Amino acid sequence: MSVQVASVGSRADLRAFIELPYRLHANGTPWVPQLRLERRLFLSPRFNAFFKHGEAELFLARRGDRVVGRISAQVDRSFNEYQQNAWGMFGFLELENDPEVMAALLEAAYGWLRAHGRDRAVGPMDFTLLDECGILIEGYDRAPMVRQPWHPPYYRELCEGAGLEKAVDLLMWELHISGKENVLPVIWELADKLEPEHGIRLRRMRRRTLRRDLDVFGEIYNEAWSRNWGFVPFSKEDLDAYAQELHIVFDPDWFMIAETADGEAVGAAITIPDINQVQKLMKGRLLPTGWFHYLRRRRIIDGCRVGFLGVKREYQHTGVAAALYAEHFHTSERTRVKWGEMGWILETNTPMNRAMEGMGGRIVKRYRMYERPL
Repeated sequence: MSVQVASVGSRADLRAFIELPYRLHANGTPWVPQLRLERRLFLSPRFNAFFKHGEAELFLARRGDRVVGRISAQVDRSFNEYQQNAWGMFGFLELENDPEVMAALLEAAYGWLRAHGRDRAVGPMDFTLLDECGILIEGYDRAPMVRQPWHPPYYRELCEGAGLEKAVDLLMWELHISGKENVLPVIWELADKLEPEHGIRLRRMRRRTLRRDLDVFGEIYNEAWSRNWGFVPFSKEDLDAYAQELHIVFDPDWFMIAETADGEAVGAAITIPDINQVQKLMKGRLLPTGWFHYLRRRRIIDGCRVGFLGVKREYQHTGVAAALYAEHFHTSERTRVKWGEMGWILETNTPMNRAMEGMGGRIVKRYRMYERPL
């Protein structure tokens, strides 16, 4: 029976789009189910800030009445304006192990992108590089952390068999508090000198001022990450939405800003306690018992994801990054969280990857971004 691909056009289609990965991965894999309610809100143009500067189409592949795959195609106007290109993106890729399904999904996405004037397809990303992105190509035995996808090995085979080419790899580095002795001594030395020699000290963000602190973070992010592959600056609307999301997982121990004596913010780190450890128990639902696991999250979570750690370029020689790294170790010593993953970090980002080596880290996951000219 041939594969038929059509746009998501009804509530039943949207439900099928959301449910597919639960059927494909829920049994016997490290995959972590997200809350179905959260997925509905995330895909809604009414609630997701992406749709203020982008548009997307969702597709389902079927063999007869059976849903066998899904994909999205999207245009991010903010990305295109900043990067001065006409790239389009695809994402939310989930499918059975079937090359015919992959080919049909990609052709549907390519056709939509061509119709919207795009000259290259890049992905997967859901909907942006700050969401789940990439195809897992190393680390299949490890559970994904918050905002990390998980895929079986055949996803990579299907992508490359369909003619997608590597754009760049994204790395996740693991760090353990028990590995302090593996950290290069210069890290501790630079951290200790930061305030006496440069007048820069660290402070924690607070929940009641989180939105204001995110404006500070956004300023640092928009400068420090501006040269990264695929970078898009945060807008006010993006930060508004991000603040709402962060309130759910906010932990004052792990949200940090580095400031000069004059109050100028020069560095920041946002580290997220790994809520996926809780969502694994919730099994995609708040009811009947999912809410109970969420309320007990501080007793469950022992890992974190260092999602953002950056320093303004003119202060990168002062040891701000070293102080932020060191503070993560100190915080881990007095909290339940004893390990974490740092990233994603571009494979081409030599300074950050060397820093992770200097911290005694090791690469535990690798995600691949793909591309294809249209």
